[in-house]
Amino acid sequence: MANCFALMGWSLPVIESVQKSGLPYVVVSFPEFGAYAKEHDIPFVGYKLDEFGSHSNSLELVELLKPFNADVAVPLYEETVEWAGALNSIYRDDPRVLNRAFLFRNKAMMKRKALLGGLKVGLFEEVYDREHVHKFLDRLNEAELQLPGEDDAWFHAKPFAAAGTVGHHFIRSREDIDRKMTVKDFPCLVESHLSGKEFSCEAFIHKGKIRFLNITEYVKLGYSNFIPAGPELEAKRELIHNEVQKMVDIFGIEFGMVHPEWFVSDDGKTINFGEVACRIPGGHILDLCGQAYGFDALLAFVVSHDPNMSEEELDKYFPSKGYMPEKKYGNVMVFPKPGQISRLEIPEELLEEPYYLDNNLVEPLGPQKITERSGFGNHFGTVNFAGEDPERMRELLKHYEDVPFYV
Repeated sequence: MANCFALMGWSLPVIESVQKSGLPYVVVSFPEFGAYAKEHDIPFVGYKLDEFGSHSNSLELVELLKPFNADVAVPLYEETVEWAGALNSIYRDDPRVLNRAFLFRNKAMMKRKALLGGLKVGLFEEVYDREHVHKFLDRLNEAELQLPGEDDAWFHAKPFAAAGTVGHHFIRSREDIDRKMTVKDFPCLVESHLSGKEFSCEAFIHKGKIRFLNITEYVKLGYSNFIPAGPELEAKRELIHNEVQKMVDIFGIEFGMVHPEWFVSDDGKTINFGEVACRIPGGHILDLCGQAYGFDALLAFVVSHDPNMSEEELDKYFPSKGYMPEKKYGNVMVFPKPGQISRLEIPEELLEEPYYLDNNLVEPLGPQKITERSGFGNHFGTVNFAGEDPERMRELLKHYEDVPFYV
């Protein structure tokens, strides 16, 4: 077992889970968190975890962590993935661990590796200005056999290393390129639109093999999801498991948890690779996963990074093999509509709904202006549901996506 887990970033739920487990840990985060850590007896190393690059000094950080006997680094959010990779490269004496971390943070590199390994991906390119994007659209239209006068093929433009949909543009026409994309967007990745149903997996990996696989059904990406997925996706569990394991093998992933997103083709026979992250996913997915399967998914995320943990030790952190929950657990992330809000309104129909569990919405302190949101961050809270019927769950989540809780 690890001598000490270095938790890279800041997440109170993760800290609380590790504290309850009694496992040794130290938090590595920005110095601004130091006062809180000291007040609450949290082992802490203050460090400027700026964007990882040639200026980064992981050797210095290793020295700062020596008094804690740290030997396993765990990335809690997107910007700490390379830092954890650098530390684990040193702890395991394997420089490829850092190289793999770069794969998770550079979407173009990620796509190339997936393509070389045989995963099904869309057409993609790295672009550096609008002219490159227009040329990419020419090639995409040509590949899609578009005829003169027909609509342009759809594609996406996204930063190489941003979480969620921050900086993401959905391009539906040539005019969209000039209207939506600005100089600050470049360089970036452009890729063809993959049709079909999008979903995610949360695959806990240990010694290169899937230890536990969850399938999350997206009702509306960035707004609502539930766990476990409905019967349509769960019927494809073996196919999904095989594709995730193939991805793990291609990327050389040995430890930790990966959060890949996939698209099931319209005919249901093919699964196309979208992208993958190796940190805690958004949408409170691990909270839902833990509720559904009855385990501490955040703690399982941490211990999956430990190369020295035996299979027997690992077993106690996961549900029994083959267990499937009877109930679905889902949530709606609440984003107030742009404009002025002054109060919280909880509909009476929600409180009377048998599937309704609870919410963590809070009354605003006063009138405030809401601007357009960026990516999938900054929601005001969640409304949580549980029940056995996946169709009813979908209906509820779709309905409450549009309910104006803040007015």
